[in-house]
Amino acid sequence: MIQSMTGFGKSEITLQNFHVNIEIRSLNSKFLDLSLKLPSLFKEMDFSVRKILKENLKRGKIELTIHYEKINHRKSSFLDKEKIIDYHNELKDIMDELDYNSDKNLLGYALRLPDIIQHSNDNLDKESGEQLLKAIEKACKEMDLFRKKEGLALEKELSNYLSNILKNLSTISSFEEERLPKVKNKLLKAIEELELKSKVDEKRLEQELIYYAEKIDITEEKVRLSEHCQHFAEALKENGSGKKLGFITQEMGREINTLGSKAHNISIQKLVVGMKDELEKIKEQVLNIL
Repeated sequence: MIQSMTGFGKSEITLQNFHVNIEIRSLNSKFLDLSLKLPSLFKEMDFSVRKILKENLKRGKIELTIHYEKINHRKSSFLDKEKIIDYHNELKDIMDELDYNSDKNLLGYALRLPDIIQHSNDNLDKESGEQLLKAIEKACKEMDLFRKKEGLALEKELSNYLSNILKNLSTISSFEEERLPKVKNKLLKAIEELELKSKVDEKRLEQELIYYAEKIDITEEKVRLSEHCQHFAEALKENGSGKKLGFITQEMGREINTLGSKAHNISIQKLVVGMKDELEKIKEQVLNIL
């Protein structure tokens, strides 16, 4: 089953004091192109996140975005009580040793000394980091389901285009037989107009007609195009066949172009133009297949 490279997946998780939202978006690309938008809190997990995305998503232009918000607000700064008490006691000891009597506020002096105010930093413990990675895997699986659903729609659309090409190909046969008689009549008319009938060798005329018959014969092209179409239909049932389908469409294009150059018939030319139109639609959609 083919999958689309276009997709979307998301998941949510609560870690420690944070509620985390994870979103993954994907567009078509020849290779795996990762773009991670991580808050500074999760920056150290960059390598692990990339590894998960590579293992699960294979190809495409992938953008992962993580947002978080605090759910248990803690003070971002606080007074270090132990340090204040230590400072106060040391000042008091010094004053006692110096036998210095003063009614000055020792606590006020202690509060002016260094490192009294401490700042709390957000951080992620090991267990929370593992839970976050599992949540990212969950978002990847959701995207995989999205891609498969889109792939089913693509398969239906591509099968329809392919069917139109085969329909035109089968219709070509009804116009093939009338081409050689037209060529013969054209040659005879030219000979008659130029008054060369008495000078024309019948055997030479037959040889020319055989030459034209070989030149405009499209049997091989029809057989090869039919085989390529069959190969394309089989590849639609395979996983990860996007690049393979692209190569097959190139081969189909060569055969269709050759059919056009050897047509020598307006009705066949119209059918070839129709096939080219359907093939362009196929090429456009194949670019979006994983």
